[in-house]
Amino acid sequence: MSDPSAVAFLLKTSALGSPSASSAPAAQPTSPETAPTSDSSSAVSFSSTPVTESISDLSAITPLSSRRASSTVTRDHLDFEIVVAHYNEDLTWLKPVIEYCKVYSKGGTKHAPELQFDAESLENIGREGHTYLHHIVKNYESLKDVTLFTQARVDDHTDLNALEMREIALNTKPGRVTTFPHRAMELFDLWEGFPWEKYPCWAKWSSPEGVFKGREAQETPAQYFKDFFNNFGHDGPPKSVGFQPGAIFAVRRETVHQHPKELYQRMLQDLFLGDMKSVDPETGHYLERFWLAMFRNEEYCCWDASDISDTELNDQGQLAKGRWHVTTQGIEVDVGFTNKA
Repeated sequence: MSDPSAVAFLLKTSALGSPSASSAPAAQPTSPETAPTSDSSSAVSFSSTPVTESISDLSAITPLSSRRASSTVTRDHLDFEIVVAHYNEDLTWLKPVIEYCKVYSKGGTKHAPELQFDAESLENIGREGHTYLHHIVKNYESLKDVTLFTQARVDDHTDLNALEMREIALNTKPGRVTTFPHRAMELFDLWEGFPWEKYPCWAKWSSPEGVFKGREAQETPAQYFKDFFNNFGHDGPPKSVGFQPGAIFAVRRETVHQHPKELYQRMLQDLFLGDMKSVDPETGHYLERFWLAMFRNEEYCCWDASDISDTELNDQGQLAKGRWHVTTQGIEVDVGFTNKA
């Protein structure tokens, strides 16, 4: 079920934003798996392109003409797209918003979406994280003003219908992330790896002996977080990060563009291709926990106890910084909805 307070808040208010910025002019997309990575001689090296640490830095990497144009765009004139990670799910619920949908289907010919959907077939690897990164890399220069990233089935994640999700997504401001919860935000702090055997509630992804069923990650979450984001200038990973189970969220183009395309290419390669090419790589579970921190670290990274918010909810109705729900070890079912002290 949805957290009632969070859903009600989302329906009543917009996500408050930081100063607006925008992206570079649109260009023809390139294929993600064949596009040059950060190690390519034709690409800017990752090390020479530092990760933007705050949305306030967006203006420094956004053309002035684009920023001026963005400031005049009203909500009703925003370009909008729904990126759907599909395998074999029924897409009927999306028909009211079909004109906005880009479906990436990994179910092959047998489970292909109906012809009226704009669909692209992908190899069945990498969970929804691979799908989202594929879209970002392929369309980096031509992303819509607002993109809603979603799994193809949402009724186990939110009570909202497609039209309601679109209305909420369109309120997303630059530098913010709108989430669609079936429960309150979760806290992640397992930086040295997932001890699957200690979490029976995660048995869907592990064996009876507590061993992860899919392709095990080659690095710890802490190592990936440092590799991709350089800990946002800190000496180590955050004390904790907040994430939304299911990875269903909306962001503005400017928010995606706070990081260079080369970062997304590198993430796609390191997390889901090469040795990590698998139907269910452990890295997919890592990325599910990184999305919000990646796009707005100042809200979703808690570096120490002093960062914990004095209020229970933030201005988007999400559990406030550091007050995220903690999954308890040793329980069969975690129905968590809040993390009150």
